Amino acid sequence: MNLEKVMFGFFIVLALTLNFGFFIGEFANPDHHDVYELFAAIVVSLIATILKFGDRSQIGAIMLATSLVADLQLIAAAIVWGYAVNILHLTEPHLYLGSVVSLAGGAMLANFFSVVLLMVETINLRH
Repeated sequence: MNLEKVMFGFFIVLALTLNFGFFIGEFANPDHHDVYELFAAIVVSLIATILKFGDRSQIGAIMLATSLVADLQLIAAAIVWGYAVNILHLTEPHLYLGSVVSLAGGAMLANFFSVVLLMVETINLRH
């Protein structure tokens, strides 16, 4: 068993599951969307992106692209949340949380495609 491939797969799947954990729940209820879970999803997604830089195959390039999309959307979600709460001082979550959750949903979709590509690459791998 290759430890590098295990860690690679671990971070890709963890990025998806953390993103899903943040996304799931009532859309505008801040009790269902924890800011620390969003932070963890961003950190793990960035780690997964860094791990994807070493692959020079066509599938690796597409996996890197999906990871960059997920990173961009998660960071945008954090910026929207931070701007709404700290700059605009919005206290009603329905005014901003919908945008945050929508961006996280897009990132989750990108992470899902990354996991699917990982499975396709694994299935096509021949010894």
